[in-house]
Amino acid sequence: MELMKVYADPITVNCRKVLAGLDLIGAPYEHVHVDYFTGQHKGDEYMALNPNASVPALVDGDLVLWESNAILMYAADKVGNHAAYPTDLKVRADINRWLLWESSSWFGSCYVYLVEHCVKPLLAAEPDPQVIAVQDVTWNKLAGILDARLARHDWIAGDAPTIADIAIAAPMHLHPYQKLPLAQHPHLHRWMTERVETLPCWERSFVGEGFTTERRAA
Repeated sequence: MELMKVYADPITVNCRKVLAGLDLIGAPYEHVHVDYFTGQHKGDEYMALNPNASVPALVDGDLVLWESNAILMYAADKVGNHAAYPTDLKVRADINRWLLWESSSWFGSCYVYLVEHCVKPLLAAEPDPQVIAVQDVTWNKLAGILDARLARHDWIAGDAPTIADIAIAAPMHLHPYQKLPLAQHPHLHRWMTERVETLPCWERSFVGEGFTTERRAA
């Protein structure tokens, strides 16, 4: 059987989400590297797959699928991993709710800190304190929603990690360098550092400061 192909650059938020998520799911795939920093995702060849000029994209036979959360949902159903994406109607609705919330609200808020504190330094530009101050209000409101959820649960949905955990964690995957104000949200901080970051799938999809996939020697 031909493997699914995942077109991705592992350094980006949504690509790391998909690669870690597919690992959690146990879905075999072939990785096709698309270099984000050189703009390969804006080339005609890739845009024939994903006209949004964004990564990742998945190809499975005649199916071409973009949107990272949709890829995880499809892959979990394809391999029948009902632990990572349960089929119980209410649990699945809960997971779907968090996936939609991540893409519509959480990602964009976390991304501001990624640009200001991680991307701009690479471009020899300074973070904009005003932009960060404005976003602090939104981010803390959203983080408070997660903190309240995680005060009562070890994982986002259920008693074990699901694709919801990977999706919610991905936009904050460089949190020490993004300078997210996690200290104000202890349950969210605990979940990220003691739960998500100890998952083998998360460790294997490592991305570090400067958007490197190479671990630095201690």
